[in-house]
Amino acid sequence: MHAFVGLSNMQQVTLATVAPGIAEALVATAIGLFAAIPAVIAYNRFSRDIDRIAIQQETFIEEFSNILQRNVGAAPPPAPAAAHVHSGFQHSR
Repeated sequence: MHAFVGLSNMQQVTLATVAPGIAEALVATAIGLFAAIPAVIAYNRFSRDIDRIAIQQETFIEEFSNILQRNVGAAPPPAPAAAHVHSGFQHSR
């Protein structure tokens, strides 16, 4: 930005007048890349790890669901509970 502001005020532009602004832009770009490249690498790694964990969880859910369906389907039906209700009244004969 400083280079363009400086260029707008000059009649004749030389490399010496533009070089400081270009150097500043290159330094800012290098700093940006220094921050961005490790961030992208970390994002890709965490994204891959999360996908792997999600696939493991989905596989577990499917296997567990199949086991439950097999066990519930193979289990004998529960026996009816003996429901003897006693009213508490004595019958006289």
